[in-house]
Amino acid sequence: MSATWYECKVKYRKLDDATGMQKVKTEPFLVDAISYTEAESRITEEMAAYLSDSDEIKITNIKVANYSEIHPFENSDRWFKSKVSLIAFDEESGKERKTNMYLLVQANDVKEAYDNTVSVMKDTMGDYTIPSITESPIMDVFPYFSGEEDDLERLEKFNAAKASTPQIGNLNEDLELADAIAQEQNTTFEPLGVEEE
Repeated sequence: MSATWYECKVKYRKLDDATGMQKVKTEPFLVDAISYTEAESRITEEMAAYLSDSDEIKITNIKVANYSEIHPFENSDRWFKSKVSLIAFDEESGKERKTNMYLLVQANDVKEAYDNTVSVMKDTMGDYTIPSITESPIMDVFPYFSGEEDDLERLEKFNAAKASTPQIGNLNEDLELADAIAQEQNTTFEPLGVEEE
């Protein structure tokens, strides 16, 4: 059974990072549910983790989101909406037909979102294009898990990927310099200390 995702706009008090004061914010969240009623119940339950006991939330809007798939990735902190056009050849008319689908992909920037979309689509048998990728205002995603053993494993993997923080890679200056020199001279090189097997 495929998931139905509901976008819930929630108004609540949130600590502003810039000023350190609490401000009322309205932010969208994504919830996997079977009905509007369940979506309202689940978002209220999930938002309890963001609030103190005295705070309240107001759900200002709930609508069905048009995402075909949701893909969290480790070390990413933002969500991007990827439009993927599946290309099929219509034999009767002799023309190409495009069918659009939307993926919600977690990444740190647009380039990484593109790379993540390509990695998600790598097993696709047909041709496709990625005409657009935009940053989504979605703050967090709450999938449904039934509590069964295989679901618990999926929940742990999903939450681990969602909760991971971006890693800043350290560059090896010697390798960077050697690479730059090799590109300038249009030659290949062997890094010091690395032997071929």
